[in-house]
Amino acid sequence: MLSATTDNILHAPTQRPSGAMAAYGAVIRTTESPRAIEYHILARTTLMLERAAADGAGPTAMPTAVHENRMIWTAFAADLADDGNLWDITLRARLLSLARWVFAESDRVLRDRKTPEALIDVNRAVMTGLQPVTIQPDLA
Repeated sequence: MLSATTDNILHAPTQRPSGAMAAYGAVIRTTESPRAIEYHILARTTLMLERAAADGAGPTAMPTAVHENRMIWTAFAADLADDGNLWDITLRARLLSLARWVFAESDRVLRDRKTPEALIDVNRAVMTGLQPVTIQPDLA
């Protein structure tokens, strides 16, 4: 698990917030980097996939988790395809290819009742890339 607070991640709303939640979201956007926000969103969705794959998960757990994961990757793909995206075109193309794979694998998970382990692994790999590099102080 990512941290002791990941249980609270599942209680975050999956719909667009309104009122106080919208204002709180604006604070998060101004205090956290886009990478940190993307990391937290992927962590939440990955945890949903893990819990949906666990014994005793309800019948709607997997479709809900896969849908949330698709929504995240759809947003990533839209951002990557945008002409204003400043990332290198080769990296953008590779990530868009990965997004296409996520969509196809999502279909296999739902249609063929395949384990979501590959989706979880991809999310975790992307999360690793989103983590900031911490510089250790030189104590010598």
